[in-house]
Amino acid sequence: MEIPEYYNPVARDIAQALIDGFDKHYRLFRDCNRRAKDLFESGDWQGIQQSIRDRIQFYDDRVAETVGRLLKEFHAELLDDEIWQQAKLYYIGLLTNHKQPELAETFFNSVFTRILHRDYFNNDFIFLRPAISTEYIESNPPSYRSYYPQGGVRHVIGRIIADFGWCRPFANLRRDLALVLRTCRDHFGGSWPRIEANFQVQVLASAFYRNKTGYIFGKVINGGLQYPFAIPVLHDAKGGLYLDTILLEPWRIGVLFSFSRAYFLVDMEVPSGYVQFLRSMLPTKSKGELYTMLGLQKQGKNIFYRDLIHHLQHSNDRFIVAPGIRGLVMLVFTLPSYPYVFKLIKDVFGVSKEVDHDTVRAKYRLVKRHDRVGRMADTLEFSNVAFPRERFTAELLDELRRLAPSMIEEGEDSIVIRHVYIERRMKPLNLFLQTASPEEKEAVVRDYGNAIRELACANIFPGDMLFKNFGVTRYGRVIFYDYDEIEYMTDCQFRQIPIAPTPEMEMSGEVWYPIARNDVFPEEFATFLLGDPDVRRIFMRYHSDLLHAEFWRQKQLSIRAGVIEDFYPYPEAMRFSLRYPERYG
Repeated sequence: MEIPEYYNPVARDIAQALIDGFDKHYRLFRDCNRRAKDLFESGDWQGIQQSIRDRIQFYDDRVAETVGRLLKEFHAELLDDEIWQQAKLYYIGLLTNHKQPELAETFFNSVFTRILHRDYFNNDFIFLRPAISTEYIESNPPSYRSYYPQGGVRHVIGRIIADFGWCRPFANLRRDLALVLRTCRDHFGGSWPRIEANFQVQVLASAFYRNKTGYIFGKVINGGLQYPFAIPVLHDAKGGLYLDTILLEPWRIGVLFSFSRAYFLVDMEVPSGYVQFLRSMLPTKSKGELYTMLGLQKQGKNIFYRDLIHHLQHSNDRFIVAPGIRGLVMLVFTLPSYPYVFKLIKDVFGVSKEVDHDTVRAKYRLVKRHDRVGRMADTLEFSNVAFPRERFTAELLDELRRLAPSMIEEGEDSIVIRHVYIERRMKPLNLFLQTASPEEKEAVVRDYGNAIRELACANIFPGDMLFKNFGVTRYGRVIFYDYDEIEYMTDCQFRQIPIAPTPEMEMSGEVWYPIARNDVFPEEFATFLLGDPDVRRIFMRYHSDLLHAEFWRQKQLSIRAGVIEDFYPYPEAMRFSLRYPERYG
């Protein structure tokens, strides 16, 4: 972009208004994250969940506020191209020594695209590529702390714990440190003496909070080798803190950042420093995924979109209708070479569906703001996304035109999707069961029931529990991903089917009792879920209580009483209290 010869003071003021809007946003974002430590120490689990819900709206509120200011003070929608180009240059200047320049660039884009038509979305007006490097931004205090082997490994771990400054005392930190050391020795075996003799430990300076847990993330460096670790910190029954386990396998640590989990609360002056550190621990996680899980989902979306465009430029396969049973509400397509699915709301619904576009969007917003407890897929929501027309198969174009004409805009070379949800691709559970071995079938049917239980504990009733609405991840975990019938548990009425007044009425096939909109009869689940004898046998062995209204009523009572269940994003067998029960009195 050419630098204009003369600068317009309006452009400078617009740039300042934009940076003011972003700085206000990030100040409120950090304030929310800082409060997480106090909430954790006081055991205010409801407060932590409320903070995560509230924080999601911060970004859109500040964007709307800034858009309003630009329209009112500068009539921004009427400004000519040169002023916007100059405003961008001034803005870049303001980011030179900024601590969150990549987030501020995304904020600029969000405001600009709310004001002007997408025809302006080119590099002269928005940040299609980063303008400011984030590689060496200094933080005060630094993003991570470094520890050295003076005093031995146990002493170093004790210093790490102390430096987080938790005021609530530990129940038995001496025991916990011994178990951390014992687990490390068992895990590394013959390599442990070398690691123990010469090491540096780097630990992210802020703890990560989610649900009822605080997490410590770090890595041991020994020469050219790095060993990542994560330590979850919990409250015991008496209110004391304790170290629940230590995770040493990168893939297990990566599960903490899964797309099916709620976002973390973590205080960061320089978020890019945290992302760079986490990527050194978890190289299979993209920057976009990590920004998203740190609560910076708009930045995650921005990076995801750049990655998608890059992938389209370097691939040649075509978008197709996603394999599996067609949905009644959502039209789903995918690109075989890309591990995501694209979902848009149909204009033509199945006859059994009594929903509209607004209702479906509200369901997806519910999931975005709710604790997903590792059982619901997160979604990226986009508007007005242009895809190359040549990359769509004829079958997919036909379905889009027939079933969702209001959701697309066809150009000579492009297909614009007006509103789309993007999710990580999984294998639908119904397709998985068709080819599963007996061992795999037992594992996923059992985990399917566990998923339903955990969702119920989190105040979520899936509504439509058919296997096609659940997916299986690469780790064999069952995840729910179809939200058009989702409800809060507390909004449902779980009932037993009344006894028929006469045998004739029972045999007639007609319902002899009144049914309200949110009535649920768990006895009926068996009819449409358990037709396969093997599936029935497995399900009844582990989850027969899910077919009785009493299970669901008891969960409702717990939810209404404010009980928040424990969810562990790692096998319970890894918990110190179960692995070393002799150390717990």
